[in-house]
Amino acid sequence: MAAGLMRQAAAGEVVALSAGTDPGEKLNALSVAALAEVGIDISGGVPKPVDAGLLARADLVVILGREAQLNVPDGVRALWWETDEPSERGIEGMERMRLVRDDIAARVRALVAELSSPVQS
Repeated sequence: MAAGLMRQAAAGEVVALSAGTDPGEKLNALSVAALAEVGIDISGGVPKPVDAGLLARADLVVILGREAQLNVPDGVRALWWETDEPSERGIEGMERMRLVRDDIAARVRALVAELSSPVQS
């Protein structure tokens, strides 16, 4: 979700790739549907694992969720986003996925603003 939201928010100014520390066999259908509601099509995506080569080429790595563990190479900036988990409040299904999407989208917008701001000296 984060990569799709970043591609939309950054309008081509940022290359956003997605990989997981424990990727599933297929995309989560509710994630795909929640993004489609806001005009983002990730339906052709395939879950893939994080690999050392990808990390070595990255300027910034965003790690989503409490369970994700990742050793980021020296010199690569890492952000850990502990996103909202509506299921802890009994919210499930599409309502849950919309809340997760909106939480990630807010974080993405803040990151785009940060990345777009002039360097402070």
